Amino acid sequence: MEQKYIGRQKFLTKLCTLEHKRKASLVVIKGRRRVGKSRLVEEFAKNKIYIPFTGLTPEAGSTHQDQLNHFAQQLSHKFMLPNHTFLDWTDAFNGLGRQLQSLNKKKTIVVLFDEISWMAHNSPKFLGQLKAWWDINHPTFPNLIMILCGSVSSWIEDNILKSTAFFGRISLEITVPPLSLPECAEFLRQNNVKGSAYEYFQILSITGGIPWYLEQISSTQLMNQQIINLCFQPDGLLVNEFDRIFHDLFGQQGEIYKKIIQILGEGMRTHAEIRQEMGYAHSGTLSKLIHNLIISGFVTEHTQWSIKSGKTSRQSLYRLNDQYVRFYLKYIEPNLKKIHRGIFDTTDPFKLPGWDAIMGFQVESFLLQNRLLILQCLGIQGQDVICDNPFIQRATARKKGCQVDYLVQTNSRNLFVCEFKFNRHDIGRDIIEQMTDKLKRLSTPLGYAKIPVLFHLGEVSESVYQSNYFYKIINIGDFLEISSDT
Repeated sequence: MEQKYIGRQKFLTKLCTLEHKRKASLVVIKGRRRVGKSRLVEEFAKNKIYIPFTGLTPEAGSTHQDQLNHFAQQLSHKFMLPNHTFLDWTDAFNGLGRQLQSLNKKKTIVVLFDEISWMAHNSPKFLGQLKAWWDINHPTFPNLIMILCGSVSSWIEDNILKSTAFFGRISLEITVPPLSLPECAEFLRQNNVKGSAYEYFQILSITGGIPWYLEQISSTQLMNQQIINLCFQPDGLLVNEFDRIFHDLFGQQGEIYKKIIQILGEGMRTHAEIRQEMGYAHSGTLSKLIHNLIISGFVTEHTQWSIKSGKTSRQSLYRLNDQYVRFYLKYIEPNLKKIHRGIFDTTDPFKLPGWDAIMGFQVESFLLQNRLLILQCLGIQGQDVICDNPFIQRATARKKGCQVDYLVQTNSRNLFVCEFKFNRHDIGRDIIEQMTDKLKRLSTPLGYAKIPVLFHLGEVSESVYQSNYFYKIINIGDFLEISSDT
């Protein structure tokens, strides 16, 4: 029986609307490597004429002719043509056009250019020639949907989405995010992966909602063993994944991007703090680098705001958003020598220093990616939210510093102060003391209600429930049971 395609329904719906336009459409799809961009196109292209092309990974010494030859080979294979050589991309696109002429004009044709930045490697005329071909030929193919797809989101943004050459030509732009928490749970269940809520969250705290990573989880082994196999064995799939990502996406600049995320791996930072820790000169270059990490899906920007006015401030906090990348920096990279020596065949990585603490931080980050689910549990409508984000109150002469895992300010002057706890031990009454101290530190104008909320996975003692201190005590294990269709 064919497995259900999980998630992405809103994107499929948007793509399907293009079929009714009765004219050719140009679509851009971007998103993190392994997030399922190509799989989305494959799902959409079912029962349609599907013609996929993908670029070759750029290597030292590779030329634009290598990309042209690879394109020619794919075209020959798809249409069972003899091998041939294209002189340039205009020649290649015309070759594709000749084959499109031979197809059923009544059926939707989906052409995918996957990893388009690779296809354009060492070919400065690629996009200009593609644009010229499109302008001349797209009226001939009213049933054509051409999709430009890639993981190098910064390249797509700079060269296509912000390019005057493609202005007014893009019918649809899609950024594919990781799967949501309920979608991840359904994905694992569909693959017959068994485990407790704690084990599910532990694996999700490492993989995030990246479908390709989730596909590596087997139904035949215990979760802990699979984490060891993926992350702590010499041939583990996630041991070398980091270098592949940064080589493929950022090329020779990979090291400077890595430096930024290493800093953010230690916690949220402002732009000024990142610049200071890097020893970077005042210029717009650092802003561009951070922006590229944001649109690539590795970093998120958390705007800070004034509770009194509800207005956002100029200062933002930047947070390493990628579950796998943070885990790699914290636990895989520092242990690479031991991993390659095979030392974790006899050593338990779950006893590494700070394991429980980093798991808690990983889960917290994953929950923040699912904030709509959190708001739903709190009974808060989106239109009622003034601001919501992790919140840091800097210490001054007049007030103490404090940090809130997730703060929601509503237009009814309520401040929902959310605490995330992920551990294997019981949560006792000391959580009330900790929250009470935090609420005292949090400086707010008169007339605002500070409402404590606890999100947890470990058991909560009965005395905490009986105290009625928290507005809500929410077991995040219940998120795993929520239907991904809701």
